[in-house]
Formats: sequence, C-alpha cells, structure tokens
Amino acid sequence: MQEEIFCPFCDDFTEHVTIKRGREHLVRCEACGAVHPVEQERTRLASLRVIVSREGTSQRCQMEIPADDLLRVGDELLVDDGVNEVILSEITSIETERRVEKAQADEIKTVWVRAVDEVVVKVSVHDKRTTSSHVIRSWGDDPFEVGEVRLADRTRFRIEKIKLRSGRFVKRAVAKDILRMWGVKL
Repeated sequence: MQEEIFCPFCDDFTEHVTIKRGREHLVRCEACGAVHPVEQERTRLASLRVIVSREGTSQRCQMEIPADDLLRVGDELLVDDGVNEVILSEITSIETERRVEKAQADEIKTVWVRAVDEVVVKVSVHDKRTTSSHVIRSWGDDPFEVGEVRLADRTRFRIEKIKLRSGRFVKRAVAKDILRMWGVKL
C-alpha cells in the first residue's frame, strides 16, 4: 500500500511503501529508495454511553471514538458499539456535568441520539370530509415534495404541506427532518 509520508532524505512528502508493520512501521521512499522508520500516531479514545431512540423505544450502547472529537447537537453520528447494528443517528442532547450544545468526546458522560437511517414519516390524509392518519417507513435521506403523489397504507394522496421538526413549513424536505405531512386523498 502506498501513501504520502515525509521523507527525511528527500526533505519532502513523497510516496512510500510499507515494508514492515509494527509500533514503528518500516517504509521505503519511492522517490529516493531510502528505508526509514515511521512512528504511528496513537489516538486516545473516549468511551461514550449513547442512548439511541427509534420510534418510541430506546437502546443503550457503549462506543469508543477519538477523545478529541468535538460533538454538537444536530450533528450526525454513526453509532457502532461492535455488538448491535451500525446506526446513522442525529445528536439530540449531550451531557457532561450538565446539558450542553457541544463538547469534546472525553468530557461527555452521555449522548442522546435519534436514529435517522430509517424513519417513520407521519401523514394526515383528508378527502374533504374525513381525515385519517398514516405512516410511511422511509430511508432518512428520501426526499418528499409538495405536489408529489405518494402511497401510505394503500392510500394514494398528494402532499399538500410539509412541517419540519423545527416547526417550519417547507416545499421539500428529506424524511429525517419531517415532523408531519398533510395530503389530499386521490
């Protein structure tokens, strides 16, 4: 495997080939042919307790990430505790000694997240007389748009309004950001 590494003989970053792996890798410079050791960077890890919410249920996970990573509410986090599935999620809350909007991983006690890889989009569909509630299971990054025709529980409808989790109404959004949609039955 080739990678760019600083060569002390060329006094520049050049392509190198790894000859031997270990605490210090032994590499050969492709430009000058010199062989020299390269110390591998060690990354200090922080152990995080993560509470993952999905459709009204919560799951507790433990995972390790680089200690100097800065996490913010609203950021996406790939939760992988090595035992359960890997879950794409959005950070909803961070606890250090108190609730904060951002913190370095080694300062965090607990992170609350909501799963956004697969989500449920709530839909209210009316036919001028009655309104019925439905759900659409969707990938978090699936787009929805006002005017689009969709199917929910075998009911065809045209999207009339989309409300985001932030409370705003928009013409288009991805599933993970939608709080509720309204539509007219076709």
